[in-house]
Amino acid sequence: MSLVLPENLESQEAWNGVLFDRFVQYRNIVVEGLAPHGTEAIRTDPPAVGDRVLDIGCGFGDASQELAAAVGPTGSVLGVDIAPNFIETARAEAAAAGVGNVRFEVHDVQATRFEDTFDYAFSRFGTMFFDNPVPALRNVRQALKPGGRLCIVVWRRKVDNPWMYEAEKVVKPLVPEPEETDEPRCGPGPFSMADADTTSGQLKSAGFVDIALRRHDQPIRTGKTLDEAVEVNLALGPAAEAVRLAGDQAAAIRPQLEELLRRALAPFETPDGIVAQASTWIVTARVPDA
Repeated sequence: MSLVLPENLESQEAWNGVLFDRFVQYRNIVVEGLAPHGTEAIRTDPPAVGDRVLDIGCGFGDASQELAAAVGPTGSVLGVDIAPNFIETARAEAAAAGVGNVRFEVHDVQATRFEDTFDYAFSRFGTMFFDNPVPALRNVRQALKPGGRLCIVVWRRKVDNPWMYEAEKVVKPLVPEPEETDEPRCGPGPFSMADADTTSGQLKSAGFVDIALRRHDQPIRTGKTLDEAVEVNLALGPAAEAVRLAGDQAAAIRPQLEELLRRALAPFETPDGIVAQASTWIVTARVPDA
């Protein structure tokens, strides 16, 4: 296992423990909702056939397998994640699928100077959780060849993602964040790269050029039923993180939170389930030529 910086050990504990378990539990909802944004990025800004690809924050490795198909048998993909449980799952599933040009390793990208050199780096909702994004992105840039390309997908503003924001507005006023908690924190929230100027500045500071952000909007289903959508919002996302960190204090008012969430999410109910707009940035950049 690679080095994990002391400031990231708590985040690793969260992602390798309770958050991994919850992602497994609600994987059908999470992957179904998130994957299309990554697929769109790969469609519009794909790696070339034969490219060596780095997939950052690969999770279950489904995007890594998609990238492996895009680069073909002459290319290769390395999927990295800070959580060993995600990496073990990604390895097993790639092996079961017979994908031979992908491998997976545990890495804290902020602490890693990669030995390999890559043509293309990708991330689907992984870079927002960097505790210190500029050093992490600098390590990615140094792992890319001169002229190498970066393509990442990050959430846009809260107000443009009501499927998360409405739940957060309901929960957080009733569940204040504790100063001390036994629960490990997962790092910066999902909206840490939502501001275009902030993200552009981070990439520029890390040494990237030709930085561009393209908005992509696509509906997301957060539950087949209203009850399932409430469960998902109390398990994953900003509202769920507030509940998890509050522990017993939040558990005591959970029935109240569930009822308030039902009311907040009811306007998104459709014949296909609870469907709301999801908005992301597809961010592209390049390493300067030698």
